[in-house]
Amino acid sequence: MNKIYFQGTYGAYSHLAALSIEPDAEIIPCKTFDECFIKATKDSHSKIIIPESNRITGNIGIEYLIFKYRLNIYSEYFQKIEHNLLGLKGVKISEIKNVYSHGQALSQCSKFIKFHNLIEHVRADTAGSAEMVSISKDRTKAAIASSLSAKTYNLEVIKKNIENENGNLTRFLLMGKDISQPEYGKKKYITSFLFKLKSKPAALYQSLGGFAINGVNLTKLQSYPEKNSFDSFFFLCDLDGHIEDTKVQKSLEELGLHCQDFHVLGVFEADKIREK
Repeated sequence: MNKIYFQGTYGAYSHLAALSIEPDAEIIPCKTFDECFIKATKDSHSKIIIPESNRITGNIGIEYLIFKYRLNIYSEYFQKIEHNLLGLKGVKISEIKNVYSHGQALSQCSKFIKFHNLIEHVRADTAGSAEMVSISKDRTKAAIASSLSAKTYNLEVIKKNIENENGNLTRFLLMGKDISQPEYGKKKYITSFLFKLKSKPAALYQSLGGFAINGVNLTKLQSYPEKNSFDSFFFLCDLDGHIEDTKVQKSLEELGLHCQDFHVLGVFEADKIREK
């Protein structure tokens, strides 16, 4: 049986995403993102599911681990994020004074929290907050988490879909040690890679010329400082297309001339939600 590691506790949105991708896999929680990457590096039969970015609040902040461990990306999955207010069975919303969740979940539900005059408490993750509320048996405490967390920790969904905006999506990446990519066909693909440029003036501008000349669309280009450095940056990049496409190959060859470090992270089918 395949193993999929995720950061958090059972009931987390990462757990929900793993169930959607591979419902028959053994899904195992880890305390930290670092632990997830280490597990997958040591065991080629396991994978990890990692939240990479959120449509509303942006990057999750795991780019340095992608750069450090360089695991292969097998697929992307966009999970609809539906936040719920969870409390003890029979509790009314008027009884709740304190709300617990991950910082991003709290900010994504700020209007609801403000309207009900709730006191926010930032915790490491959403599902862990639900577990804490369940254990506390305190009717004044509630968590913002998934409906799966409500089932997992025997809580009641007091109010569904309390997020500020509908259509909130988190992009998850399924990653692992072994290199695997789909055959080049007629589907839509993403090629994901990282690079570090040689130190010279206008290096980024010059390095991207090949994509413009060959008509290759970059869907993501973000810079991150290397650990303990303010003058050395690496870039994470996604492009539309398969690495075996001649246009993509020419673009990456041009980029390579300007790089001191270049690594392909994966080639995978684009999630169908991109077409909407």
